[in-house]
Amino acid sequence: MAVAPEVSLRRDLRMDQSVNVQLTLAGLQRGSGDPTTRRDGSWLWRTSRMETGPVTYVLRQVEPDLVDAQAWGDGAAELLDGLPALVGAEDDVSGFRPEHPVLLDAHRRFPGLRVPRTGRVLEALLGAVIEQKVVGLDAFAAWRRLHQRFGEPAPGPAPDGMRVFPTAETWASIPSWEWHRAGVDPQRARTAQACARVGRQIDQLVSTHDHDHAQVYRGLRSIPGVGVWTAAEVGSRALGDADAVPFGDYHVAKDVGTALVGHRLDDDGLADLLEPWRPHRLRVVTLVRLSPHAQPERRGPRMPRVDHRLI
Repeated sequence: MAVAPEVSLRRDLRMDQSVNVQLTLAGLQRGSGDPTTRRDGSWLWRTSRMETGPVTYVLRQVEPDLVDAQAWGDGAAELLDGLPALVGAEDDVSGFRPEHPVLLDAHRRFPGLRVPRTGRVLEALLGAVIEQKVVGLDAFAAWRRLHQRFGEPAPGPAPDGMRVFPTAETWASIPSWEWHRAGVDPQRARTAQACARVGRQIDQLVSTHDHDHAQVYRGLRSIPGVGVWTAAEVGSRALGDADAVPFGDYHVAKDVGTALVGHRLDDDGLADLLEPWRPHRLRVVTLVRLSPHAQPERRGPRMPRVDHRLI
């Protein structure tokens, strides 16, 4: 695939460890129609809003420990400065001991899996809020509609239809009927706008406490409507927290329990089971999700789909 010649900035990143960039960043994509992400063979296109402005970037894995990155837009330099953290090259897996056969097998199958650190807290936070207590397909559709309606076109030679995450001011000013048209109920809309209104304070909190995840989570949970699950979803994407367990998730406790001990668990049971793997508990959850030997149960209760546009 030919890349347009008007490249703003470029960086080749040689890492100290092998990293599977496509797999590591897979969790940043919210559905196949996400306007902030496109996959084209070995090329991964993404957009983001850095503190310095919007950016489009494309990543290509040249070798297991070498990534080629190109970026366009006002946020290009900032994005490339943070490239090692973004692709998980700074994620330390040295202390992780899989031990359980399911985990050992998955760890061998996916040796380049890492936890990314985008640094884009508001992007991760609003995405998680939109996904609160709804089926993923419905949340992904709402994310897509809101970006198509309020996101700006991606800078540079981005694939058609790509959009950049709106500014905090834009999110805070979206009227109620637009949230409704996108399929977001009033409670999630209020939470999202409360997050947007304190976007700058969130950035300051993260920059001040950097790797003090507990302090950042306390700050996030002080926002009405943001709980443990939402904060953990931010940690696993924006903070590079390999211990960010999404307690309260509709599937995680029962799926991890079934895979590792042969029966469903509740959140308390999940916490007890995962405790020996601290501070790598998210790795356990992710490996279970990826393992071909730990497929989720196909029977039992499922979260109902609700089209909030019709309410």
